[in-house]
Amino acid sequence: MSDPGPPGSGERLQKVLAAAGVASRRRVEEMVQQGRIRVNGQPARLGQRVRPDADVVEVDGAVVGLRSDLVHYLLNKPAGVVSTASDPQGRPTVLDRLPAAPRVYPVGRLDRDSEGLLLLTNDGDLARRVMHPSTRCEKEYLVAVEGRLSAGALRALRTGVELADGLAAAVRASSPQRGVLRIVLTEGRNRQVRRMCAAVGLTVTRLVRTRIGPLRDNRLAPGGWRELTRAELRVLEAYLAAEPSAARNRRGHAAE
Repeated sequence: MSDPGPPGSGERLQKVLAAAGVASRRRVEEMVQQGRIRVNGQPARLGQRVRPDADVVEVDGAVVGLRSDLVHYLLNKPAGVVSTASDPQGRPTVLDRLPAAPRVYPVGRLDRDSEGLLLLTNDGDLARRVMHPSTRCEKEYLVAVEGRLSAGALRALRTGVELADGLAAAVRASSPQRGVLRIVLTEGRNRQVRRMCAAVGLTVTRLVRTRIGPLRDNRLAPGGWRELTRAELRVLEAYLAAEPSAARNRRGHAAE
């Protein structure tokens, strides 16, 4: 728990949550009375003051981002761009396409030849939770492949294939059309999709990440980026706060 600070410090909780887009001030007061809001792990009180830069506020168990200095970008990474903050070989990086300040970092990676959605932020806590195995945050990919994409290959991807760094299994694997694999993973090992495909006799010719947890954006052009909306952040926070049993069965539908 953070230092409570001097009595009366901070801003009123209902004002802060209304500014964060959670609900109107009146509705926030009702949610406090219903016990749906907690501050630093304790039930919120009517008229309570909070400090956005220090206090942790949860609504229905999901942390609400209150700090004004945090940014969250969604980028549609094109092929040929590396997912690092800098590159010793001088190749273009994902940060070349974003504002120089504040400094952000990729949450996970896509290899140079892969495309699709990448989350970048200066919110270290959110980044940690997206990547931590316990949250089972799903990443969905559409993969163009060469080779026989048989029912047996799909079954092997779902039950698990042996890689050099251990068994790897997809949460879901299907073939929406000939030569195309749709695969969902909750891990983020290096070149995992490509290696899993190779293990069942498939060669990847194109790989596109289409979803991160509940985040999608079919309208974002290759190389394009935008900030996440407050609604998307709330949905993502709720998704990451879900119990692991629910996480294993959920699908993302935000920002279609």
